[in-house]
Amino acid sequence: MQIYEQIKEIMIEKYSPILKKKQSHLADLEKQIASEGFYNDQRKSSLVMKDYHQTQKLLEDWQVLQNIQTQIKENQDLAKEDEDLASIAKEELPALEKNLENLIQKIEYGLLPKDPNEEKNALLEIRAGTGGDEASLFAGELMQMYERFSEKKSWQTEYLSSSPSEVGGYKEIVLKISGDEVFRHLQYESGVHRVQRVPSTETQGRIHTSTVTVAVLPEAEEVDVEIRSQDLRVEVCRASGSGGQCVNTTDSAVQIFHLPTGLMVRCEQERSQTQNKERAMEILRTKLFEQKQTEQNEQYSSHRRSLIGTGDRSEKIRTYNFPQSRITDHRIHYTIHSLEEFINGDLEEMIAELQKVDMEKRLQEASLADDSTKTK
Repeated sequence: MQIYEQIKEIMIEKYSPILKKKQSHLADLEKQIASEGFYNDQRKSSLVMKDYHQTQKLLEDWQVLQNIQTQIKENQDLAKEDEDLASIAKEELPALEKNLENLIQKIEYGLLPKDPNEEKNALLEIRAGTGGDEASLFAGELMQMYERFSEKKSWQTEYLSSSPSEVGGYKEIVLKISGDEVFRHLQYESGVHRVQRVPSTETQGRIHTSTVTVAVLPEAEEVDVEIRSQDLRVEVCRASGSGGQCVNTTDSAVQIFHLPTGLMVRCEQERSQTQNKERAMEILRTKLFEQKQTEQNEQYSSHRRSLIGTGDRSEKIRTYNFPQSRITDHRIHYTIHSLEEFINGDLEEMIAELQKVDMEKRLQEASLADDSTKTK
């Protein structure tokens, strides 16, 4: 892409001063870690250690990038000067340039201001939209798609709440996904997912269009939002699953109403009221955190709101066309023609493209912010 060609030309000149500051920062962090009583404050020490490892990895990537740039220059010179080795030198160049591009993207990401949510776990809400039974079936398929993707990433999935449909799908389901940088990868999935296909119940072979709404929320910790007990109304009721299951023999389901906002969450996945209350509080905390962030985003720059979608649940972001085996992301106008693999959890290519475009726009925004500062 053009932005990478531009970055290759100015990489060392542009980022050497910043990386030198990072080296000094790493040295300061090492002194903090070696200081007496460093681990007494677990939260602070955890943040410092995370900063240390991220800075260390950034500097290691920078060193590798410089080595690759040197190797590319040597191969280019060798291809011109030595006829016997020219073909070998040329054959190595594409792989070296691809590695260089990947490293540039990692370093650019490492240098951007950190969004603290990107490293958080995520709550994934999937709701059937228009399309009746077909929408609920596709909601179940999207749930399985994200589960398979999570397996590929070595993430853990946990059911927090669900409302099955009569045809085997889901009217609504909430998953918690835990692991390394979950929200960073899944944040682009929020919005309306549209499916076009011939339902199994369709006798005349007509293609139907249905929708499913996905919301990806960064998991909130207790320090992120304050919930007062007097603002809650907790109700215990019987779970609504099918008969005969152990969960339905007791009043184990829990509903929690947050009176100031009118939010209500319900959990019935666990067998005990205590476990269901803990799960419900986890969902409520995350929803309140989402509201808080939405209010903050409204006050944030117009540039940030113009990035990859708005995260709005009403925004149509992607179409899954089964007859054409096509997945199209409408935000970046990117299409993949391998729908079966995609539904089976092969989301890496699409997410990488979304991240790449998002990073380009964030870099442009950062550049605009720098220019604005200079003119003052």
